[in-house]
Amino acid sequence: MKISVVISTYNRPDALAAVLAGFAAQRGVEPSDWEIVIADDGSDSRTADVVESFRPQLGDRLQHAWHEDRGFRLAEIRNLAARLARGDYLVFLDGDCVPQRDFIACHLALAEPGWVVAGNRVLLSEPFTRDYLAGRSAPVFCWSRFAWLSHRAGRRVNNGLGWLRLPLRAWRKERRADWKLLRGCNIGVWKSDYLAVDGFDATFSGWGYEDSDFAVRLIRHGIGIKNGRFAVPVLHLWHKENDRSFQGENWERFEASLHGSHVRALRGLSSLEEGTVR
Repeated sequence: MKISVVISTYNRPDALAAVLAGFAAQRGVEPSDWEIVIADDGSDSRTADVVESFRPQLGDRLQHAWHEDRGFRLAEIRNLAARLARGDYLVFLDGDCVPQRDFIACHLALAEPGWVVAGNRVLLSEPFTRDYLAGRSAPVFCWSRFAWLSHRAGRRVNNGLGWLRLPLRAWRKERRADWKLLRGCNIGVWKSDYLAVDGFDATFSGWGYEDSDFAVRLIRHGIGIKNGRFAVPVLHLWHKENDRSFQGENWERFEASLHGSHVRALRGLSSLEEGTVR
């Protein structure tokens, strides 16, 4: 089985560099079993420069999908990147979420037909994010258990158990129909299921609820939501809150989806415009 990690980003090259450094340090999985597709929502050339800087380490396992900057179009760029993906299994990750070195191996272990994995995140404080991006903290994949607990005690992270791995097989499936579990920053889904629901819905423009709509349509398709806590956490770098001027409109759109019956996106992968592959 091959995993394609789709990393969404927009004009935050320092964070993307930290994320790609985490993937360059992956262990427990063969390099030939995974790849990365950057889903670039119209960034300037700095992002392309970061991507190119990692080619010596990642080679042809690294692709860069880009489209013109016409505002927040996360659903569309994810769909474009997923269309390029060569894997059987897709992991969607935000470009400010740093993986630990077992991230791909743990997603691989959780992957199961009929289920989508809802990963979680550990939040960094604003000052610690600045330190981390400036190289004044060891990379997350080098942290010991003591370091995790120390960062929690110092309120640099909101969870000191990011190192903990538990099987919890029955517990992971207890909330199989709870769409609230799924957050777009860390999702594992079979590409066949992603295609069956036609990907993310691009009628959600601006920030908000495209991941919730995706979860609802997957559930409607018969896919259960599997809790990935204590298995695939990521380290979420602090940033200012996104522009939420579309939140109300997107919530109304999501409510219509929640109470509807459609499985396929209203404007999904099949209606995608062409983008650029770099």
